[in-house]
Amino acid sequence: MKAIILFKNTFLFFFVTVFTGLSFVCNAQSKSKVESQKSKDYQTQIQTGAEQTDKYLPLLKDKRVGILTNQTGIINTFSKSYYELQNDPLVSCIKQAPQKISIVDFLIENKINIQKIYAPEHGFRGTADAGELIKDGKDTKTGLPIISLYGNNKKPTKEQLAGIDVMLFDLQDVGARFYTYISSLHYLMEACAENNIPLIVLDRPNPKGATVDGPVLEMKNKSFVGMHPIPVLHGMTIGEYAQMINGEKWLKNGVQAKLTIIPVKNYNKSKHYSLPVKPSPNLPNDTAINLYTSLCFFEGTNVSVGRGTEKQFQIYGSPFFKNMDFTFTPKPNDGAKDPVHNGVKCFGEDLSNHNTIDGLSLEWLLKAYKHTSDKSTFFNNFFIKLAGTDQLQKQIEKGLTEKEIRETWKAGIENFKKTRKKYLLYSDF
Repeated sequence: MKAIILFKNTFLFFFVTVFTGLSFVCNAQSKSKVESQKSKDYQTQIQTGAEQTDKYLPLLKDKRVGILTNQTGIINTFSKSYYELQNDPLVSCIKQAPQKISIVDFLIENKINIQKIYAPEHGFRGTADAGELIKDGKDTKTGLPIISLYGNNKKPTKEQLAGIDVMLFDLQDVGARFYTYISSLHYLMEACAENNIPLIVLDRPNPKGATVDGPVLEMKNKSFVGMHPIPVLHGMTIGEYAQMINGEKWLKNGVQAKLTIIPVKNYNKSKHYSLPVKPSPNLPNDTAINLYTSLCFFEGTNVSVGRGTEKQFQIYGSPFFKNMDFTFTPKPNDGAKDPVHNGVKCFGEDLSNHNTIDGLSLEWLLKAYKHTSDKSTFFNNFFIKLAGTDQLQKQIEKGLTEKEIRETWKAGIENFKKTRKKYLLYSDF
């Protein structure tokens, strides 16, 4: 009898445990699906500046137009009617898949007189290596001339702007000071101001949201990977940033561009935004974009960030690390014709499954310096340009902790935030 009771109790305990476990899993999965759907709904609600077609097409009518853009300059062809349908209860059940189209193709279809395409780093199609010089050319699809702003000159010349009545700017930024699209923006604004050409910026979300982090650039270290006295993460959209460039008179001789910003609709910086296309060849997914600001410091060292692999900016490693289990061997591929440590086995760490981080982290940079067997060649001259200050390298060499290093950033970040506040178009919360 006792055996029967014991069996019943054991079975009951097993049933309750399994049922509770299944309920927990189902609830977790259900919650995850709800959160995922909320994220997708948020992405669907957003309309980029390029999709606010009724706000800028009239400004281009009967004008000779130039445009600085690349593969990130895309729009949803159905955007206007689609969003109208979403507010109609009679057709709210209709599901329509986005049909993406290049902003250049869209403008041509709408009879806008585009004269020239201007291309930033990585080129108009976004396939060139980082730092690779790009030649002028012609777009095979439209036949339009392409003017490279990452070749012989980074600022459009008066001759290159000849015949342009109004200029458009449509690039997807990633929110980092050393990502060169904001430097191209600076030079375009300067050239437009000097040649009395109005500039329209089609705004896009910042995938790093409102996060402000990192050391503020010292102007003695100004370069194309850092032109302004801002932290590594500025927490602004490219439209907001354009307003700051203008307002702070950072252009040569204090000139100011005739600037129009077409803002993003339904945008909230506190919510995650996933980029619809990769912004450059070596930022293939959300994880790489999220880790970019932390791992990009390695570009100023003898450590590989995974260029020449399929996990760019998601792994790091070096032949000089001997006590790390993860290994990879960089080889030439699209976007990395001659990667760092080409053909050499590297030891390091795989971060491709790492949780999303809000700001930037020095964890891996400090760990790499600690583990390298050749500290004398760890840093190169590019590191100070990326950091924007010579202090970070000195702090790492002295053995300061991340907490101690971050303390030295606080005053600069707070001062920047006060300046930044004047130019915000969207809430940080």
